[in-house]
Amino acid sequence: MNLSLGNEILVWAFALAFLIGAVATRSNFCTMGAVSDWVNMGDKNRLRSWFLAIAIAMVSVALLDYLDLVDMSLTTNNATSNPPYRTTNVVWLRYIIGGIIFGIGMTLGSGCGNKTLLRLGAGNGKSLVVLICIGIAASIMMFTSLDYTLFLQWMMPLSTDLSLHGISSQSLGDLLGTAAGVEDKSLLNPIIGIVAALTLLIWIFKSADFRKQFDLVLAGLVIGGAIATAWYITAGATGQAYLEELDFANTRPYAVGAQSYTFIAPPAHAYQYIEQGFDKNYLTFGLVALLGVMVGSFIYSILSRSFRFEWFSSKKDFLIHVIGGLLMGVGGILGMGCTIGQGITGVSTLAIGSFLTLTSIIFGSALTMKIQYYKLVYEDEASFTKAFITALVDMRLLPGGLRKLEAV
Repeated sequence: MNLSLGNEILVWAFALAFLIGAVATRSNFCTMGAVSDWVNMGDKNRLRSWFLAIAIAMVSVALLDYLDLVDMSLTTNNATSNPPYRTTNVVWLRYIIGGIIFGIGMTLGSGCGNKTLLRLGAGNGKSLVVLICIGIAASIMMFTSLDYTLFLQWMMPLSTDLSLHGISSQSLGDLLGTAAGVEDKSLLNPIIGIVAALTLLIWIFKSADFRKQFDLVLAGLVIGGAIATAWYITAGATGQAYLEELDFANTRPYAVGAQSYTFIAPPAHAYQYIEQGFDKNYLTFGLVALLGVMVGSFIYSILSRSFRFEWFSSKKDFLIHVIGGLLMGVGGILGMGCTIGQGITGVSTLAIGSFLTLTSIIFGSALTMKIQYYKLVYEDEASFTKAFITALVDMRLLPGGLRKLEAV
């Protein structure tokens, strides 16, 4: 069967996402769970799995870049990438605030965008509500002026336009190369990516306990590999040929270009796809990926007999998840990605904004978990202010003398 280039890319998007869905469901891969295990129990196994995915994606993209099998310069421009991770206009506050908002939201919503899809595929009705809320908030942020009105209009004046300083992208290679006065920076990103990935791999596999966790190791390898493969498809020869083909087309499909997996914008794509009467020009890589993850999770859950329907335990439980979904939609669009979209896909491009978002997501999630913990343990005695200050003390962001609640 002969496929057009656009359809070939969509088939790859679905197939790789299906694999992500099945493997992540099998292994219970969860970025929020990784933060929770680390913060609450000191267990870093799921965190190592997440960082293994980052390392695999990073080293793979570095090698693809070195071998000229991908053109990562596409990721600096909205017209050729979705989103433009390496854009030269670094609105640093959007990454930090967006990441924190997303981290709070994913904690309240019982998981990030990817986990929401996995849980929905496995029968969790609560995740359907969360997904709808993500889509509503993401749509408002993307397709109205709210994003600009609430955030960007005051963030933009504080941004840094690297192009004004002769820097071609916000990748670590271009930033460090310029700072060091290196003229030919073409090899810097591959070198930095390989070195950073190898450093991560040493830390990851230093743990004998993690080396025994076959499912978590498998998840890191598969998810990181799938994200790198998507870059190869969309930023490699196929993706470049498709972009060139579109230059001569009368109708340009929505959200095309160099990209890999991210799971906050796609629910908004679903709303737009329906609103446009299922116009094929609005059937995006992200929307097909969203379906792929859910189907992969569903098939694995059926085959493993782990499919279970779950619903809210109370009105409070419902409200918390609604708020979580809305915050993820807002934070994910503002921060240009989620724990997968920025935390793995974006980081694999070595964009400084992706590292800021990843760090901010982890901070926002960890802070929320600590506040929830103190509220649970001390109940009425723990006001939000007391729990918040104590959480910041625990995270060593405030001096111990300001502690309001005893550590438990």
